[in-house]
Amino acid sequence: MHPAINPYLLYDPMPLPDFAPIFSDLLDKSVLYKFIVEGRAAGMCKLVHQYFRNAHTIYLGGVAIHPDFTGKGYGLQMLQEIIAYAVGKGCRRIELSTGITNEKAIRLYERVGFVKEGVLRNYTWFKNEDRFLDEIMMSWIN
Repeated sequence: MHPAINPYLLYDPMPLPDFAPIFSDLLDKSVLYKFIVEGRAAGMCKLVHQYFRNAHTIYLGGVAIHPDFTGKGYGLQMLQEIIAYAVGKGCRRIELSTGITNEKAIRLYERVGFVKEGVLRNYTWFKNEDRFLDEIMMSWIN
């Protein structure tokens, strides 16, 4: 719920007690992963494995680096670790979407080999701002 990060994530701002059950659910589903630097949680993401004909794919969402750790190369390091993890699990495709205005993230994703695939129009609804945002679909292929 950090104000610098939240605009790029899935959840509208809310008090932490309201977010606790959502966070718990993510942990229960084993899709939430933490990125640790020097014993501190520096970042996080969701990794959702796909099934059947898409079992070679993992969806990467909710990618965030805590502001205390930005600008130090940790985002790049975290993405490299995510790619290595996915490849180690036999994944050949990692896909994600990000807001078209999130230029910093788009540059980072491209730096590690993600490619733009298309635009998801009016994909994200910002309730507190009463507006939609288009998202760019991107993928990394092994």
